[in-house]
Amino acid sequence: MGIEIERKFLVDNDDWRPLVQQSLQCRQGYVGVKGKGSIRVRILGNQGFLTLKGPRIRLSRAEFEYPIPLADAEELLASFCSYEAIAKIRHQVSFEGKMWEIDEFLQQNSGLILAEVELESENQPLSLPSWVGKEVSLDDRYFNANLAKNPFTTWRD
Repeated sequence: MGIEIERKFLVDNDDWRPLVQQSLQCRQGYVGVKGKGSIRVRILGNQGFLTLKGPRIRLSRAEFEYPIPLADAEELLASFCSYEAIAKIRHQVSFEGKMWEIDEFLQQNSGLILAEVELESENQPLSLPSWVGKEVSLDDRYFNANLAKNPFTTWRD
């Protein structure tokens, strides 16, 4: 079983932009969301993926991800997802030996930029770059599955 241990932060400024090593267009939708688990279809660049995520326990959750043909991913996004697909640009930035993924959301979630980093353990020490702000790892509103249902541009607070 795969376990994802992840911390997520709001991005405070653009100091990360000159450090970007790779950027890929990303579209993702949710075939099912039950309780705290989800089934996600993603197109990242020109590759499709099907991902199953279990409920979060603190910073950890079960994660199973499988590459699928691009045409299958396109069909799943078009025909099987419960909500409009999320669109974003995923940027990769290395900082002090860790690869950070910075998601710059588009369309219904425009204006939201999140930085995520995967860890080996929940108590692993982590140096924070100057461009990260408030930690939102435990705030369910920032889960992509929830952003599909309740987009950032509709939030009142």
